[in-house]
Amino acid sequence: MNRFHRLLLSVSTGVLLSLPWLGFPGWVLFIAILPLLYLENFFFKFKEGFPPVSLWGHVFLASLIWNVLASWWMTKVSLVGVGSAMIFNAFLMSLVWWAAHSIRRKLSSPLGYISLVVFWISLEYLQFKWDIEWPCLQLGSVLGNNVKIIQWYEYTGTFGGSLWILLLNLFLFQLLRNIQFKKTLKKKLTSSTVLLILLVVPLGISFRMYSSYQEKENPINVAIVQPNVDPYNEKFDLEAETQKLDDFLRLADEVTNDSTDFIVGPETLFEHQTLWDEATFESNPFLIRLENFLQQYEKADMVFGVSSFEVYNKEEDITYTAQQNNGIIYDRYNTAMLFTKSGEIQIYHKSKLVAGVEKVPFQKYFSFLKNNYIDLGGASGSLGRQKDASNLVAEKAVIAPVICFESVFGEYVTDYVKKGADVIFVITNDGWWKNSRGYKQHLLFSQLRAVETRRSIARSANTGTSCFINQRGDVLQATNWWQQATISGSINKNEAMTFYMKHGDFIARTSVFISVLMVLLVFVRRFA
Repeated sequence: MNRFHRLLLSVSTGVLLSLPWLGFPGWVLFIAILPLLYLENFFFKFKEGFPPVSLWGHVFLASLIWNVLASWWMTKVSLVGVGSAMIFNAFLMSLVWWAAHSIRRKLSSPLGYISLVVFWISLEYLQFKWDIEWPCLQLGSVLGNNVKIIQWYEYTGTFGGSLWILLLNLFLFQLLRNIQFKKTLKKKLTSSTVLLILLVVPLGISFRMYSSYQEKENPINVAIVQPNVDPYNEKFDLEAETQKLDDFLRLADEVTNDSTDFIVGPETLFEHQTLWDEATFESNPFLIRLENFLQQYEKADMVFGVSSFEVYNKEEDITYTAQQNNGIIYDRYNTAMLFTKSGEIQIYHKSKLVAGVEKVPFQKYFSFLKNNYIDLGGASGSLGRQKDASNLVAEKAVIAPVICFESVFGEYVTDYVKKGADVIFVITNDGWWKNSRGYKQHLLFSQLRAVETRRSIARSANTGTSCFINQRGDVLQATNWWQQATISGSINKNEAMTFYMKHGDFIARTSVFISVLMVLLVFVRRFA
């Protein structure tokens, strides 16, 4: 295999991995890793002539192509910041393959392939847990573009999908090698049988679950407003803020009636720099207007997002994310608010913040970087956040207020539900990604969360896609991109607990444990 063929295999995997993120069916991933497996096997076969690092560069190229093609739309916010993240993520992906390839060389082929699977899943898990999260390229998540094949995620979560994809590629690779090298009929039949079972059984189970799943009738009526504000040309003065309020009330009035339980608006619907002081909400003129609006209807409450702030008067209350301006020390928050017609207010501060956008990674340890971040959402400086998920508790429902990026985190969303949430409201501002794959990819995560938790979702986006999502993950009444829109409908509450909600990302944690054992085994063999 010459250099051109090796590069061709690298590029092929990069492109194939990217296709589902570009709108192609998720099952493309069932064969996407095959070119790299052939390439890895070449370097293993001729290991006397190539050091382990030879594979690293080829995998880095494939990973970088995948990152760029699948996530290019993020560069609309910051070319330098997102570009750096892509390069770093590709580097981490290539390290996984290099480490697994090295174990295969030193120990055995089975251990090498096991290492590839558990190292990869461990890396995906790390991308959800550390301070520079980049979880949007998780293999199992993109299968959300066909919810009929992933109903079993209510047991495994998205890491079950990642495991499924990796195993399918490995066993298909083994079958093709058995055919290529004319292995015995018994070996061909064994590998083909295992592959067939691995493919058909999950699909059969999922199709059956999809067709037989019945939601318990326990409805609430929801009106969703999509105001379609351009975040790149948005103004934050009082006149502009008042206009946004006028537009929101006009749109809400189109779909609200006496049977409406909730009116839902998007993330950061209001963002005036001084208006949304949490200590003065009771006298906030906007909230007074919203309360007067609600008096027209029998039972409607509101859920929407604001850019709020909290002023600190005591030194012991000051957090590491706090900012100072004209002698005033305060934290800004990306906030979800429940506002009832009786004037009651409940708030939730977004916890999962976007690295480099809403927070400076590791700011707790590098506080001098606190103002060096990309402004996204009307605030300046890194945002404050609350540590844990909490619900908005209304008379008609217990709501999980999932804000934008938080919908990516499956295990985190289960925290809301374990605390009693019987429906999920996702509020987001997808206008930042313009008319790209970004807002379409973001929608997939809400579908995944519906399947994993079996909770109905009302999704309000600043612009397309606002929708309802049922407990099977089906998208209903989806709005169009870049249009003011309103929709109304009913969604069913659910109090049942799924296996995934009870046990979380057990596949990922198991992979981390096995990964540690693999590393220890390498050290023992090396120094024994």
